Amino acid sequence: MALEISVIIPTFNEAPNIVQTITALRHRAAKITTLEIIVVDGGSTDGTQGLLQQFDGVRCLAAPKKGRAAQMNFGAQNALGTVLYFLHADTITPHDFDLCIMNYIAPGKQAGCFRMKFDTGHWWLQLAGWGTRFRKKICRGGDQSLFVTKALFRDINGYDEAFIICEDLEIIDRLWTATHFGVLPKSVITSARKYQQKGIWTLQYHFWVIQYLYRRGASPERLYGYYQSKIKS
Repeated sequence: MALEISVIIPTFNEAPNIVQTITALRHRAAKITTLEIIVVDGGSTDGTQGLLQQFDGVRCLAAPKKGRAAQMNFGAQNALGTVLYFLHADTITPHDFDLCIMNYIAPGKQAGCFRMKFDTGHWWLQLAGWGTRFRKKICRGGDQSLFVTKALFRDINGYDEAFIICEDLEIIDRLWTATHFGVLPKSVITSARKYQQKGIWTLQYHFWVIQYLYRRGASPERLYGYYQSKIKS
């Protein structure tokens, strides 16, 4: 049976999350025989790659270049499916996610994402997740996962590797111009760990600043510099 979907997961020190993510992928797929799972690791030192050995059929690739955009591009270059599905390592897919994607693609559509919920009951993050139901670019982000036909991904030259952060916003901008970008009614569940580590309002403020800077045309270097000084440090 031909492969329809290549699930591409970039990782760097994701040992606490990757087993749960892949286990859920397998249990929630409607037709596991028609998809492949590719994990592209950016040089993890916490045993992420070793944990993947328990999963038969999961392809673990060592990325020649670290960075989420570069890792996802490398995964796409090695993918066998006709549709590429980019998923963060701390995000759980909805049930029958593969069927939802293929049903959307079947009439000739080419790209989209799911809605999103955070794995916390905090009212603000619940509200932020609720807002992802709207088909507005301001409501989009990589945590919602992204699917795109391999043909269109190649046509737009994939992710721009100059963007160490905001690579998701940048590619969605180009997809939005190239095709109708759909938002499917089911939700992925993503980790709120960064909000819990940094503080919800502190992190949200910095994310708003980064969004503002990106929309104002800030360079990839400036965006990453802000992220390094305010969030990663």
